Amino acid sequence: MTTIAIGLLIPLLGTMLGSAFVFLMKDGMSVRLQKALLGFASGVMVAASVWSLLIPAMEMVADKGVWSVVPAAVGFLLGMGFLLLIDEVTPHLHIDSDRPEGMRSHLSKTAMLALAVTIHNLPEGMAVGVVFAGAEGGTTQISLASALAVSVGIAIQNIPEGAIISMPMRAAGNSRWRSFLIGSLSGAVEPVGAVAVLLLASLLMPVLPYMLAFAAGAMFYVVIEELIPEASSGQHSNLSTIGFAIGFVLMMVLDVVMG
Repeated sequence: MTTIAIGLLIPLLGTMLGSAFVFLMKDGMSVRLQKALLGFASGVMVAASVWSLLIPAMEMVADKGVWSVVPAAVGFLLGMGFLLLIDEVTPHLHIDSDRPEGMRSHLSKTAMLALAVTIHNLPEGMAVGVVFAGAEGGTTQISLASALAVSVGIAIQNIPEGAIISMPMRAAGNSRWRSFLIGSLSGAVEPVGAVAVLLLASLLMPVLPYMLAFAAGAMFYVVIEELIPEASSGQHSNLSTIGFAIGFVLMMVLDVVMG
């Protein structure tokens, strides 16, 4: 149980570590570094979705033959649809943008930035929760080590995310501590989402393959809708491509070695 608790908190610690960059860097984050970090985060999330979520989802129902792809396909599409719905109804604002998205509201810019990050981090928390639920439930396709690999991988990609959030907050005039706290709190939804999934583990076990694919679809939505467009726009997009490759390989290696 202690291992699971640590595993659920590791991604939040990654966000906090990245947010702490605001104490180490005097100037705002350079465009080149931001592009590379966005690409890196995208690579980690895609690799985690494939190796840690979609492949185990199909392996769990391998006895169904060609129909083993159904839970992965259905769950993936539901995950994409769920994040699309959340994105449409939740008022939020992306970094470096002055045009709010979602439903109209009178929320402050800081609040809408925080909501944008919450949308981003929700599927990551779900992914951590569902793999630990599978490991705790005795599923042979998901070991405790592979669940920890997902947690560590997401924590690694949360480091640049934390910095990407806290640094613009500082550049906008917030104090270093306020910027750090906002950046850190942006990752709080991950352990909350993970715990919620674990609490429902006994109910979710019969549909675990669908839940794994659901989390993968949700993460893919974030990558395609937000991370890649931001990483590829403007100059230095080649750095985001390099970052993606490094992040993808790192997460793939983590999953294979620890799984």
